[in-house]
This record gives sequence, structure tokens and C-alpha cells, in this order.
Amino acid sequence: MEIRIIREEENVLEFELPSEDHTFCNLLVNLLNKDPHVKFAAYRIEHPLIGIPKILVRTDGVKKPREVLIEASKEIESIYATIKEKFSATLDEREK
Repeated sequence: MEIRIIREEENVLEFELPSEDHTFCNLLVNLLNKDPHVKFAAYRIEHPLIGIPKILVRTDGVKKPREVLIEASKEIESIYATIKEKFSATLDEREK
């Protein structure tokens, strides 16, 4: 996954995810907003067909934006691993 940093300050990180769309960005922003140290997290895609998602994360200073982004990314990996495991188990049961 490509990440392009637009702006990085002490408590602010703005970046683009050129290869992603609403599906991933919505999940990421929702997880970021669950972190109590995140004051603001949102994304926008300026054009629905050719727009590149831009994500803005602002923290309270206790955690840095990169830190909460890494934590949210690990949570996404965990969610997908659980989905894959359950999906595979269901397919295995149907093959019997």
C-alpha cells in the first residue's frame, strides 16, 4: 500500500492513499475515531471516479498521529484475519 504524506506536524498527519477507496478509508477512519487520543479523523475523496483519498488525523498529543495510525492498521489486520479464518472454516464445513 502506498502512503503519500502531505503534512506532518506534532499532532497532525495528513496523507493520501492512492490505491484505496471508500471501503478501506471508512474502516480506517472509524477505528481511528475510537481511539480516545484521536481528536479528529476524517477522509475525503474529491472526485468519485478519479479522486485520491486524503486522510487527516489530529491527536491530543499523548499519542502521535503515526502511532494511532499504526495501531488502527494492526486492528484492521486482526479484523481481516478473523474474517478469513471464519470464512475458511465455513467453506471447509460445506465441502464435507
